[in-house]
Amino acid sequence: MSELLAQAHKILERVEGSEHIEVFLSSGSDTEIEAYQGKIEKFSSATSAGVGIRILQESEGGARIGTAWAGSLDEDAVATALREARDNARYASLDEYVTFARPDGVAAVELQLSDPSVASTPLDEKIAMAIDLEKAVRSADPRIRQVDSAGYTDYISEAALASTFGVSASYARTGAYLSVVAIATDGSSDQTGWGSSVGRSPRDLDGDVATRDAVRRATRMLGAVKPTSMKTTAVFDPRTSATLLAIIGSALSGEAVVRGRSFFAERLGEVVAAQCVSLVDDPTDVRHFAASPFDGEGLACRRNVLIENGQLRGFVYDTVSARRAGTRSTGSALRGGIAGSPSAGCRALQLASGAQTQEEIFRALGDGIFVESLTGVHSGVNPISGDFSVGITGLMIRNGEIAEPIREVTVASTLQRMLQDVVMVGNDVEWLPGSAAGQSLAIAGISVSGS
Repeated sequence: MSELLAQAHKILERVEGSEHIEVFLSSGSDTEIEAYQGKIEKFSSATSAGVGIRILQESEGGARIGTAWAGSLDEDAVATALREARDNARYASLDEYVTFARPDGVAAVELQLSDPSVASTPLDEKIAMAIDLEKAVRSADPRIRQVDSAGYTDYISEAALASTFGVSASYARTGAYLSVVAIATDGSSDQTGWGSSVGRSPRDLDGDVATRDAVRRATRMLGAVKPTSMKTTAVFDPRTSATLLAIIGSALSGEAVVRGRSFFAERLGEVVAAQCVSLVDDPTDVRHFAASPFDGEGLACRRNVLIENGQLRGFVYDTVSARRAGTRSTGSALRGGIAGSPSAGCRALQLASGAQTQEEIFRALGDGIFVESLTGVHSGVNPISGDFSVGITGLMIRNGEIAEPIREVTVASTLQRMLQDVVMVGNDVEWLPGSAAGQSLAIAGISVSGS
């Protein structure tokens, strides 16, 4: 048992009367370095620890939950959080569905999500990685006139959760990132490009990958034009397809479904996508940066099939949304830190890999557009109705090849239609930070608003 989990169990001993307690503890550290013109422009290193406590008071007709948190694990902070959670429970609304998770017999998968080299790598080496990245991008192409930011970031985190219902879980995670934004010019206009390399430790990072990515994205957008309006097939690159999948994943939350806030509501068993679309949420896959052995309620994470060969097979649930729906938790509770309460959501979405590379998809299509970035996603996409209208930057596809860059473009459809209109799925899977992995995705019937 980890020290943090042992501390959580000690807090459970303070239970009073018939109440139930759930304790969530977290601790961690992070480092952030940014380089500019060969020097360190920003450096920060911080540690944090905190506790989130929920008190469940059951009574006839339902239960009440009170929540409180503290940004410290000191005795006084813990005692105050306990007292405030009890007070808050007294004034909470009675709800027949609210409760805490109980162990469900599903064993957690053992996952190695941390690397000791995050802590053991000397600070000088981390600083050198940021400075070298900026230098490499500046010298990679004469059209690069500026590097907006070049940095190294890492983190070490540990979490533990225990409850008086017998839940007991803990895990540790590390991560490291290189990221850079390059600005290219052709004398008449500037374009930006973002590149990155991600891993669980500094030794996983590749500055050359981040450099090539940023320089390529910036330089090939020079001379971008506004295209004519059309309806065509759009190929979303892995980063933009990951964004699409994350939006679709939010509509596959059982909580959204039971509240009528999902375009998938009452469609279980229906064909909702093209046959080439199979989507799972699998936090047990260690390749995913959001992988986890336990969910936000301390239940074992598991692989959940959501869409299989185009057919809607299921949703993800936490304990409360599952009770509202008359089903069981799928081990899919998300938690926004010590101050957050669990809610159902997808953690590690993956689309089944296709058979074609990105270049093979271009050749098979012949003509279309290639989408490299999305803007206005939060305002232009509605996961309840499915409406989709966002700005993009990218390039035209002509005769199976990348052609001129395009800007000032809006693409529109609906998420329902887009799922049905998937024509090709790439085999170029990229494991990215966030709730979804990405790969090239060709979707027909996209309305392009240009000139």
